[in-house]
Amino acid sequence: MSVKTLTLSTATAAVTFVALALLTGCGSLASVVTYHYDNYRSGWNRNETTLTSTNVASSSFGQLFDVSLDDQVDTQPLIVPVVNVTVGPHQGAHNVAYVATENNTIYMIDAVKGAILFSKNFGPPVPTPQNCNNNGPNVGIDGTPVIDEKALTMYVVTYTLESGQPMYRLHALDLGSLAEKVPNVVVSASHLLSDGHTVFNFQAAYQRQRPGLLEANGNVYAAFGSFCDNGGSHSRGWVLGWNAATLAPLPANQMNDTQVSGSGRFLSSVWMSGSGIAADNSGNLYFVTGNSDQTYDGASDIQESVVKESPNLNTVLSLFTPSDQPALDGADLDYGSGGVLLLPKTPSAAASAAAAAGKKGNLYLLDLGNLGGKSATGIGGTPVSVGGCWCAQSYFSDGTVHIVSSGGSNAILWNVQTSPSLSLIQKATSGPIGGSQDPGFFTSVSSNGAGASSDPIVWAVSRPDTPGSASSPGPIGLWAFKGQPTGSALPQLFHATAGGWFTPGNNANANIVPVVANGSVFVASYKQLRIFGLH
Repeated sequence: MSVKTLTLSTATAAVTFVALALLTGCGSLASVVTYHYDNYRSGWNRNETTLTSTNVASSSFGQLFDVSLDDQVDTQPLIVPVVNVTVGPHQGAHNVAYVATENNTIYMIDAVKGAILFSKNFGPPVPTPQNCNNNGPNVGIDGTPVIDEKALTMYVVTYTLESGQPMYRLHALDLGSLAEKVPNVVVSASHLLSDGHTVFNFQAAYQRQRPGLLEANGNVYAAFGSFCDNGGSHSRGWVLGWNAATLAPLPANQMNDTQVSGSGRFLSSVWMSGSGIAADNSGNLYFVTGNSDQTYDGASDIQESVVKESPNLNTVLSLFTPSDQPALDGADLDYGSGGVLLLPKTPSAAASAAAAAGKKGNLYLLDLGNLGGKSATGIGGTPVSVGGCWCAQSYFSDGTVHIVSSGGSNAILWNVQTSPSLSLIQKATSGPIGGSQDPGFFTSVSSNGAGASSDPIVWAVSRPDTPGSASSPGPIGLWAFKGQPTGSALPQLFHATAGGWFTPGNNANANIVPVVANGSVFVASYKQLRIFGLH
């Protein structure tokens, strides 16, 4: 699954496609149907034919629309062109941006005109669960949905208060109407702990569905962590899966979070600042776990680790744990504060390596064939320092394979060197983008192809410098940098206020991913979506 160029077979659809292409200025239209663009979580749209480093740096580029929403947005917008909208006052074919809020509302927004086409609410959100105000006073839709474009279906997990009790539900929604295509299912699970007889049950009141959803292997997957490390022994990391056609749950959920007892602190949450579970070409899953209670054994508790999981969730196939895991655990320096990027050695190759960084700011390269166990180094040798990372890396190629790290307050461009061994070579650094919350931010990359003339642009959204309030959110910024450096610098192309953020808690980070598609840039924040493009 990736950023795709749309092809149509029917004459009617073709006429609509041409009309929309003229409206957007694109000869073909790209879709963004999953977190960070694809299942590698690359953050790269290589099919952007409209936005160039020249016109983004000109006065022609700027904000086009500001769309009001009903609550904070912790999810990434998704883009699907030529959707036949069958409900509401604006029925017909539209290029649609889908935005989900913490109020459990999904909006369908015309990506060309900025108009709300339709919205649907899926029930009351849960207010401040476990007294945790991380990422808003309400928790509703917290993890980015995933879209199966061929099946015209969106999969989303809602968090609702039902008869006074928190409840997670997985929905399969029609793209044109947001109607349920099959009955939604309540999220439930259990597994046997390491003593061989104690059954541990999933408890929605203690689990947070923060990571973006994944569709792979004919299944939909979701991961869960904790609310502010609260909940004691009731809260554990979970990775669950369902059949995409029927929503029947997979029988296994074995992520080796099975210790019977500990100090009462949560165990091995999967949160990754909202990053989605990644998947390789064989359908294996990759994610990173957070802190636990100093009970790591590499078998029944695998905190602070990159984990490779089988598609059926039956087996942990491999893992990597930094050798300083005890120190990370003791200082609350989650390795799991960032996501996993799967990395091909060349743009056309299958994924062969992974990259992941956490709060400490060390970025490791890992071998997908054998993640390495507990080790001080990955396959790239000594890890490189990228700055504290509540963040996710991006990848692109312009003839040279690159990683863009976004720890601290600077984007850093790294060349992926493959000979004589796989390693990272620092190439260039952006200027600081500010932000007074936890360090790190999120990037995307757009380019016209993957060659030397592809003109890559690195997009970033800064966290606010002031905490703000519900009535006056602290401003966030959209930044653009030229992806091909001048000397050791990434030249700045654009910067403007892109919305706001209300931070009721110290850890309520704005984990905002800029989305670039069809000549537009979409930034969702506190009660708004701003759309940027050429005037």
